[in-house]
Amino acid sequence: MNIDRMEFLAWMERLMGRLDMLGDNINDLHKKRSSIDGEELLDNQDLLQMLKISNRSLQRYRSIGKLPYYTISGKLYYKLSDVHQFIRESFNPPTTKLNANK
Repeated sequence: MNIDRMEFLAWMERLMGRLDMLGDNINDLHKKRSSIDGEELLDNQDLLQMLKISNRSLQRYRSIGKLPYYTISGKLYYKLSDVHQFIRESFNPPTTKLNANK
């Protein structure tokens, strides 16, 4: 069974369109799953990469209560607003050096 080039390209175009549609649907489901009350949730891996810290440091922040977290189906999540608040509270503004000569 031979198909001509034009028919093949048409089928490939349809197939790629369907795959793009499926990809969009998967992305939409992922976004809905990783949000609560319209707010984005981050998992451990997201937070470790964002803050560039170790898993143990993240665990320490949780245990001392500096970073609120939520457990959903046995997995830890953090609200994006809580993470931003944690960053603001942990930020130390640079100190200006006073020149002793002036």
